[in-house]
Amino acid sequence: MSERRAVALLTVGALAGLTAAAVGLLAPTREASLVPEGAVAAVNGTAVRRADYERAVEALVSDRRSAVDDADKRHVLDRLVDEELLVQRALELGLARQDRRVRGDLVAAVIESVTADADQREPDAGELRAFFDANRDYFARPGRLHVEQVFVRSSGDADGAALARARDAAARLRDGDAADDVQRALGDAPVAKLPDAPLPAAKLREYLGPAAVLALAALAPGEVADPVRAAGGYHVLRLVAREATRAPELAEVEAELRAEWRRRVGDEALRAYLDELRRRAAIAVARTLP
Repeated sequence: MSERRAVALLTVGALAGLTAAAVGLLAPTREASLVPEGAVAAVNGTAVRRADYERAVEALVSDRRSAVDDADKRHVLDRLVDEELLVQRALELGLARQDRRVRGDLVAAVIESVTADADQREPDAGELRAFFDANRDYFARPGRLHVEQVFVRSSGDADGAALARARDAAARLRDGDAADDVQRALGDAPVAKLPDAPLPAAKLREYLGPAAVLALAALAPGEVADPVRAAGGYHVLRLVAREATRAPELAEVEAELRAEWRRRVGDEALRAYLDELRRRAAIAVARTLP
C-alpha cells in the first residue's frame, strides 16, 4: 500500500469515527497464535504483513511530523484490517472481473511488478554504446526550417481583397524585399508571431498548421510559397534555410538513451512474462469474431 493511500485510509477512518473497532483491537488478540511470521495480523487466514504495517506507521508519522503512540499504531492496524476485509469482499463480489477500473488497476499493478527491475537497472557503458549504435536513427534530431512569414487577415473565404494582398506580399518577397517591410506594408498581426529562428516541422505545425508545413516541404532555401489559406487569413511564407536531420553524439542524448533502454528492457521482460503465462494457460478462441 503506498504512503499516500495509507494516509488517505487513515484519514477516512478517523473521520468515520470508528473508535469502537480501534478500542477492540487494544485488547489482546485471542487468535495471536494464528498470526504467521512476518505479519502483524491475519484476516480470514490472510496475513497483514509487518512491512505494510511499518510503512503505514511511517506515513502517519510523516503526515503528522510527530511521534505516534500505541493507540495510533493500533488505529493503523485497524485500518489495514479494514482494507483487507474490503479487498476480500471485493474479490467475493467478483469486482476484479466485472469492474473495468478494478481490472485496469490489477493489470497495471502486475505490469509494474514485472517491469520494476528494468526501471531500477542502469546499462553499463558497453550496453549503452551498443544500444545507441543499433538505434541511431531513433535518436536522430529532426531537421529544422528557418521561415519568414507575412500574415494577411481575411474576414471570410470570399474575401478577394485579402487574397490579392497576400499575392502582392508573395511577389514582393520573391523580389527580395525584407519580410518585416512587407508585413508592415501589406500584412496584419498574426495570432502568434513566428520566431525568427530554425524550428522543427512539428513546432512549425503548431504556429502555421499542416497545410503551410506541407507547402514549405516543397521549397528550396530562398523560395516563396503561394499564399496558404489558414484559419483567419493567409500565410505568405519564405524558406530562409533548411537544416538536415542529424545523428547526435551519444553524450548529447545520454539521459534519453538510458530511459529508452530501460523502457525496452521492461517491454522485453513483460513480453517474456506474458509468453510464459500463455504457455501455461488453456486458451480457446472462437472460430469467428463478431
